[in-house]
Amino acid sequence: MFGGTIALDPCSNAHSVVGAEVSLSLPADGLEGSWGSYPTVYVNPPYGRDARRGTTIRDWLAKCSEARGCGSEVLALIPVAANTRHWREHVFTATGICFLKVARLKFLLNGSAAGKGAPMACAVVYWGDDFERFRRVFRPFGAVLRCPDAL
Repeated sequence: MFGGTIALDPCSNAHSVVGAEVSLSLPADGLEGSWGSYPTVYVNPPYGRDARRGTTIRDWLAKCSEARGCGSEVLALIPVAANTRHWREHVFTATGICFLKVARLKFLLNGSAAGKGAPMACAVVYWGDDFERFRRVFRPFGAVLRCPDAL
């Protein structure tokens, strides 16, 4: 997946630069159905609460962990919030985490640069079987740690 094809992007948008084979965007609900039939999944989940669906980032991270259990490799780009329940339940049980060294990660808004950037630090979380490859690919971008519970 790192430099290869991403099979599924379940939280995509019309301006995505991910280039997944299958991209889901609203009004489709990327949390519905199994991700287990996709060998590689990239997730940049909504960071806030979806009042209409009653979901939060915790639901997306639970789905990432579930897909790993089905044999998928999953990468998620998420805000660093190590004191939260979703980090305790799902991130710290992943295979690895890269704490990005970029101070304010810039996201695209409708395909264009979106100003100041994220107001929080971000991390890439990996659920999969090849931690050494994850470390090798993401080390230039930040501090890469293996999650001890994943051993």
